[in-house]
Amino acid sequence: MSKPLAQYLKSYRTQHVRGRPHHPQTQGKIERYHRSMKAIVKLDTYFYPWELEHAIADFVVYYNTQRYHESLD
Repeated sequence: MSKPLAQYLKSYRTQHVRGRPHHPQTQGKIERYHRSMKAIVKLDTYFYPWELEHAIADFVVYYNTQRYHESLD
């Protein structure tokens, strides 16, 4: 991982996680998350980067707290 990427991820308190090469099942959850996010976020047009960042932040809250999935009962 490059130093600029490491610094960027650290600023957002995020870790860089690698999946197993040539084993797409390990990437399934994040790929599904990305598909869900794109389906919601791409419905609007954003004229400023902060508008897109806000929409993604709203989606993360929705995905983790409101959307039906097993861990939320």
